[in-house]
Amino acid sequence: MPKTSIRGSTRLILFCALWATLLLASAAPAGESGRLRVSDNKRFLVHENGAPFFYLGDTAWELFHRLNREEADKYLENRAAKEFTVIQAVAIAEVDGHNAANSYGYLPLVNLDPARPAVQEGPANDYWDHVDYIVDKANSLGLYIGFLPTWGRYWHDAVKDGKPLFTPENAEVYGEWLGRRYKDKQLIWILGGDRPVENDMQRAILVAMARGLERGDGGSHLMTFHPPGGNGSSTWFHNDEWLDFNMRQNGHVAEYIGRYDKTREDYDRTPVKPVLDGEPIYEDHPVSFDAKKLGHSISSDVRRPLYWDLFGGACGHTYGHHSVWQMWAPDRGPINNPLMPWFEAIDQPGAGQMQYGRRLMESRPFLTRVPDDSIIVTDRVPTSVPGAGRYRFVGTRDAEGSYAMVYAPIGRAFKVRMDAIKGPKVKAWWYNPRNGQATAIGEFANTGEREFLPPDKGEMIDWVLVLDDASEHFPAPGAR
Repeated sequence: MPKTSIRGSTRLILFCALWATLLLASAAPAGESGRLRVSDNKRFLVHENGAPFFYLGDTAWELFHRLNREEADKYLENRAAKEFTVIQAVAIAEVDGHNAANSYGYLPLVNLDPARPAVQEGPANDYWDHVDYIVDKANSLGLYIGFLPTWGRYWHDAVKDGKPLFTPENAEVYGEWLGRRYKDKQLIWILGGDRPVENDMQRAILVAMARGLERGDGGSHLMTFHPPGGNGSSTWFHNDEWLDFNMRQNGHVAEYIGRYDKTREDYDRTPVKPVLDGEPIYEDHPVSFDAKKLGHSISSDVRRPLYWDLFGGACGHTYGHHSVWQMWAPDRGPINNPLMPWFEAIDQPGAGQMQYGRRLMESRPFLTRVPDDSIIVTDRVPTSVPGAGRYRFVGTRDAEGSYAMVYAPIGRAFKVRMDAIKGPKVKAWWYNPRNGQATAIGEFANTGEREFLPPDKGEMIDWVLVLDDASEHFPAPGAR
């Protein structure tokens, strides 16, 4: 072969290798590591190299079960563009996922036996090949799958012959099989599935499944538990070693007290574990499941829990939309009156506004943030400030004193204690949770108390006050 041909072939090989490297780099999530772990201070999730990982989830419970590949691509690309990091989806799905076939006519199990996943030789010809495709697509976009092996009804409720599908024995077999199959994927195991643990048998099933997953994947993935509404994984498993972080379902309620304040309660538990809200109120969902009395939620209803939870100590947050979790379309039976098809709902305003909370948190020191409502000066009328119901103010700050933040759900004047910041000068900003824009207010002496009035007095218009130690020269809140 002439030298010019050899040189040309070498260039082609090098180009292909470079292109493959670039493709792999573009698929890697932030932090340059696919594996996740708990931070050294036990409060947050981080990549293996220690880079912070912000868990911004979406509940797509029926993703594996109801969407075909083209639809799944549309959904996942939409969520990646909106800067979500985790997609919560269920292998044996809630809406008759055990006996209603997926989009390609496949079922997950042979004869409803969890110890016998329905697999066939070759690609794209069984239920699990479709799950593989979606997991791989999500990972290629930098998204992790919050992978529920099964919805709770299948280990909790009478499903087959008056009994649950799962026993401790087949749960461990199933878990080990899943663990081996997805050992090298970017995911987080989420046991549970919206059911309480009411007896020793149910607990034994879940513990056995966790044991199987860990044996199958060699402990390479984090693990948690998705509880029923108004509860947290800590209720049943806080002291279990397999539970790496606590997940709450603060649920489809719009008020702070009695639900979203529970995130702080889990934050304060010992031993210390990270906590996040895996299911707050969904957008366009019947408020408290009572639409006739309370109507359907709107974007402000889903923004408030984002900041309530984060400022209460959560390491991340999950969003949900009532149409999207069930992947409702006009040719499917609706569950609890969804307002629009899933492919329209993915662009509802609340979904796009979640990324601004993530950007805000990532624009300041991440791993030293602590909850602290004492930043806020209690008003003569405490139900005004810090407030109650839907109108609760909350605060957070850097443990080292470099910044503090106050979430104001309404346009009401409030006072803060400036000594939450360590420096002699404090730079103040307003951050808009609806569009991610920051506006500088000015610099102030770090003395006493100071009153701030949000830019808009609208009663459903929320703001975040950001106070920085001016000497730190932080970028604008939310800046990338």
